[in-house]
Amino acid sequence: MLFLVALFLSKSYWEEPVSKYVDLSFLDSIDEKLEDVINKDTIDTTIDTLRTATQDLAGIISDKTDGLRDAKQSVDKPALAKPTGTPISINNLEIGASAEQVTATLGEPKGQSLNEYGAEWRTYHTDYQNFVMVSLDESNRVAALYTNDDLIASTVGVTYGASKADVRKALGQPLTKMRKGMNVFVLQDDEGMDLFKLGDVYAYVFYDIHQETTVTAVELVSVALENNKKSLYAERSEALRNGFERQLFDLTNAARVRHGRSILTWDSTVSGTARKHSVDMAVNNYFSHDNLQGLSPFDRIKEDGIGFKRAGENLAYGQSSSIFAHEGLMNSKGHRENILLKDYSSLGIGVDFNKEMQPYYSEEFLLR
Repeated sequence: MLFLVALFLSKSYWEEPVSKYVDLSFLDSIDEKLEDVINKDTIDTTIDTLRTATQDLAGIISDKTDGLRDAKQSVDKPALAKPTGTPISINNLEIGASAEQVTATLGEPKGQSLNEYGAEWRTYHTDYQNFVMVSLDESNRVAALYTNDDLIASTVGVTYGASKADVRKALGQPLTKMRKGMNVFVLQDDEGMDLFKLGDVYAYVFYDIHQETTVTAVELVSVALENNKKSLYAERSEALRNGFERQLFDLTNAARVRHGRSILTWDSTVSGTARKHSVDMAVNNYFSHDNLQGLSPFDRIKEDGIGFKRAGENLAYGQSSSIFAHEGLMNSKGHRENILLKDYSSLGIGVDFNKEMQPYYSEEFLLR
């Protein structure tokens, strides 16, 4: 409370520069209360009035900042041109573009991590706006592209926000099976995803079932890169585990920013909690928020000495990539709520694989 009085008395020094950036009119009522405080004769009355003034100020500041906490400097969307070599492009890049074209269009990547194709995803964004992932082949040509942002252009009317019906009208019926080596995999009828073969490109089109089943993301993969992956699941490795974890973190933040939420920070401590749970599920062949000792996510986080005000956990199992896992979670109501909850400030992710190479994904959301 004494700090509040000191702040008031020094107001002439900070009011003018601060007012250039913040509307300080909400402090007028506080000024009146503090003037009364300074002129009071009794300590008791002063303390009571200070307490009231402090509570009023805290409430006003809380109201003012609740709407500002998620605010970010807006980044302009690039002008999108229709593709010339393939039916769909992402941020004016097509499958087959050179590495030089990628750099000229997107700049330098924010990060690189191994993906399920044995190549690297390179991520590009500005505070997770205009989010794009690019994978290059051995010839330094674009072999895969992904975005969950409004960066999709096409010659057939497939755009961000297009309805599933319009996509199928433009591209026909999606594939129902895919050959991998000597195996033919039957693709499940997934309300949230369609797969199309467009010449030398596979197009995975993801839909948001909570937004009238409209296009929310697109992944483009060259037929050559897809055919190099001979099985449904990639060989497990520490690099792939790290890659899936980092990709899920980026995908989560890109989705949050797209929906007007704040960016989460990476929490390496609770990532350890998440990874231990994924390992436990993979080794002991179960899938549950409670482990075999009956410990809940909150119990496990506390057991690792991590304090929190609020926590939530997302689990996924069996999806062959971080993208499939993320898009599936976004179409599940409870998991989506965790991803988009305003309160959370940090995120830890842990991945492991069972003997069949199937991934287990654990996401731990925290408000410290």
